[in-house]
Amino acid sequence: MTTHVDVLIVGAGLSGVNAAYRLRTQAPRRTYTILEARDAIGGTWDLFRYPGIRSDSDMFTLGYPFRPWPNPQAIADGPSILKYVRDTAAMNGIDRKIRFRHRAVAASWSTKDGQWTVEATHDGEPVTFTCNFLYLCSGYYSYDRGHVVDFPGQGTFRGTVVHPQSWPEDLDYTDKNVVVIGSGATAVTLVPAMADKAAHVTMVQRSPSYVVSRPERDEWANRIREVLPEQLAHRLARTKNVVRGAIFYQLMRRFPDRAAKTLREAAAAELGEAVPVDPHFVPSYNVWDQRLCLVPDGDLFKALRHKRASIVTDHIETFTPDGLRLRSGRELRADVIVTATGLKMVALGGLRISVDGRDVDPSRTTVYKGMMFGGVPNLAWCVGYTNNSWTLRADLTSRYVCRLLNHMDRGRYTVCTPTLSAGDTGHGRPILDLTSGYIKRAENVLPKQGSRRPWRTRQNYILDYLDLSLTPVADRAMRFGRV
Repeated sequence: MTTHVDVLIVGAGLSGVNAAYRLRTQAPRRTYTILEARDAIGGTWDLFRYPGIRSDSDMFTLGYPFRPWPNPQAIADGPSILKYVRDTAAMNGIDRKIRFRHRAVAASWSTKDGQWTVEATHDGEPVTFTCNFLYLCSGYYSYDRGHVVDFPGQGTFRGTVVHPQSWPEDLDYTDKNVVVIGSGATAVTLVPAMADKAAHVTMVQRSPSYVVSRPERDEWANRIREVLPEQLAHRLARTKNVVRGAIFYQLMRRFPDRAAKTLREAAAAELGEAVPVDPHFVPSYNVWDQRLCLVPDGDLFKALRHKRASIVTDHIETFTPDGLRLRSGRELRADVIVTATGLKMVALGGLRISVDGRDVDPSRTTVYKGMMFGGVPNLAWCVGYTNNSWTLRADLTSRYVCRLLNHMDRGRYTVCTPTLSAGDTGHGRPILDLTSGYIKRAENVLPKQGSRRPWRTRQNYILDYLDLSLTPVADRAMRFGRV
């Protein structure tokens, strides 16, 4: 049996719920269903269960613009975010539109029929869906496993090795020596969270990242919420954080030396005499060549300052039965080693895509307006910002998809296809233009961007808002047709 809907959404996480809400309210004539491979709503926030899991963006921008964030913490913990997403879905009837344990594996477009056929599995059994428009909201990393490094000698270690993406529920690290390998957002979250129970936590990094402290609570936002209507206060706090974030990002990119100096001085002030800033907090790259690591209320710095945790900048030579030996010759004893070595990225949620029998290689496609692909009809991919909150871009994308669908309804079009012209080949840069390890490892699988709009992917919410919300959807690159 084949099920048909107008729009098929893949993924019931933060983005998928947002997409469903926008379809329900801004394109209400369109029917939709959500396919979710897991057995629960939440995506990232249901998957990750490691200690301290939290947002690294404020919840006024990571949260939905149509539903104010209800808690006083602007930097929120994972369980609170998960409840927020699930409550939003339930409040809007979205949870009733989800097919759980449905893993989409392949999608084929037929120009003759003007629709997608999506093959999925449900509890191991094949199921089929057809749709007029396919909207992929499953992000860009693998939910099956993270990036795993095959460290020398790992099999000789007598303790426990765990990857944050596969955190065991029964792991007890109380009064144990813990080593966390990594320097990114996950590592800086784990270290202070585990330090509360562990005997000691050591963070081992090959190279440092920029780490910045930010208040867990936005006191200005909390004050205006006491005197203004909830939705208005949420909108003002969101606008304030968007504008502030855009200004700081532009200043850091335009004046990288000054930005690096400012961040080093801020880290030094947080650490005091306990830990030298150099080499542990002096990266070799410019600010925002990789994402900043945010620590709420300086919790990482406090753990280091109070000696509950320590940081080592060195290379791992090998695992040993009792821990790690570093290239410098230093040995670290450990009972638990956490390999926070990053994510494994996939394109288009890992789906196999074909158009009229021709396989589509995502790495050879060029991205249109950061969401669609040259030569691929009636398909959008929801991807957030790398320099700002994920939801800012995700919501813009979903609203644009609704505008596009409504334009097609008015014109009685059934097909929309972004089409490259001879001058639009561009630079062939990956859609995510950062130097982070997890992105560099995925350059051969990620779609590419061009050198000019609409084929260039910007990391600027204000410009994207103007482009995606106010300009006509019928432009020089988009071709419309009827079947």
